[in-house]
Amino acid sequence: MTRTILDIHVLQVVPPSNLNRDDTGTPKSAHYGGVRRARVSSQAWKRATRTAFEKLLPPEALGVRTKKIAEALADRIIDRNESLAPVAVQLAAETLKAAAGIKVEVPKRRAKNGDEDSAAPESSYLMFLSSRQLDALAEVTIEGSGPQGDLKVLQTYLKDKENKAKARQAVDSRHSVDIALFGRMVADAADLNVEAASQVAHAISVHKSEIESDFYTAVDDLSSAEESGAGMIGTVDFNSATLYRYAAVDVDELTRNLGLGLRADEGPSAPVEKAVGAFLDAFVTSLPTGKINTFGNHTLPSAVIVRLRDRRPVSFVGAFEEPVPQGTEGGYLRESCRRLAAYVPDLEKQYGIEAPEHGWVFRVGEETEALEPLGRRVSLDALVREVQEAVAARVISGAGA
Repeated sequence: MTRTILDIHVLQVVPPSNLNRDDTGTPKSAHYGGVRRARVSSQAWKRATRTAFEKLLPPEALGVRTKKIAEALADRIIDRNESLAPVAVQLAAETLKAAAGIKVEVPKRRAKNGDEDSAAPESSYLMFLSSRQLDALAEVTIEGSGPQGDLKVLQTYLKDKENKAKARQAVDSRHSVDIALFGRMVADAADLNVEAASQVAHAISVHKSEIESDFYTAVDDLSSAEESGAGMIGTVDFNSATLYRYAAVDVDELTRNLGLGLRADEGPSAPVEKAVGAFLDAFVTSLPTGKINTFGNHTLPSAVIVRLRDRRPVSFVGAFEEPVPQGTEGGYLRESCRRLAAYVPDLEKQYGIEAPEHGWVFRVGEETEALEPLGRRVSLDALVREVQEAVAARVISGAGA
């Protein structure tokens, strides 16, 4: 069976930074190819990608992941009926319980502190709901609680099988782009889980990477000239690296999660096109913000290779199993590009997975010239547009099959 898989490969040079630290404050790392590499976790880059969506997609296309889900739903209820404000949170908690089996209650730590009456209830785990799902749940709550917003009336309403099914359907349809791409787990109702359409690898340096420490001092502005010494001293760990980043999107799974477009002014592939374009743009240009004010390490990728495959995802990380040596004039980027230029054609030829008509290269600088044969050279805007067009053709072809 033919599939549609989008592979995204990125080389990015990052100067002294601490993008993603462990519990000791040290930059994360991993052993690969027998040496320690700089590492940025997949979770950190997923978070950066989701945050970047806020500038690429309208609010109604996104979701919210929070323990304060009852408050989020209560806000939607109040927007529709301000008179329900005093009981909105309680009504929201009851609807969420019926819709997804979520137990929403005041955290024990707050109850012990004696502020149970004033504290808002929370779920025991992060709940991911789309903007449209929250809107639909708000409508169910208002309809079920009656004009006075009566909790007992709502409980009776939700005991009816059809009404409970309506609440459950509100959670299990109209998924947002971020839910469709990154998935959702509902611990209390596994049938409401959403399989993630994307996979994001841990970014690792293509070379051996050492962790360094910066000793810093801060001066007390009100100290007199006679007072020597610093007002504060400390250390912060950092590293620098040329990173290989990889992500894959299962376009078929994404289509199942989002569904085909039904608007008269858009084609059936529109939801998937927009999601793919947003993910490609956001993953390429986003950056985790760990210690960003300390290091100001705002870089963009030097090279991006994109493939649209029809069998399975394929990472090129094997090109860097043997650590890239420092170039004769310093740096790792040039040799990293040479490694990929040799590795990729050989890998694709041996496995019969060449995709000449669906391969793109976006690169910056003469250090990346070796990548020229790996695909059609494009700008970032052209890359996003052409990938969307190719995905649309696949989706429409599949829908008509």
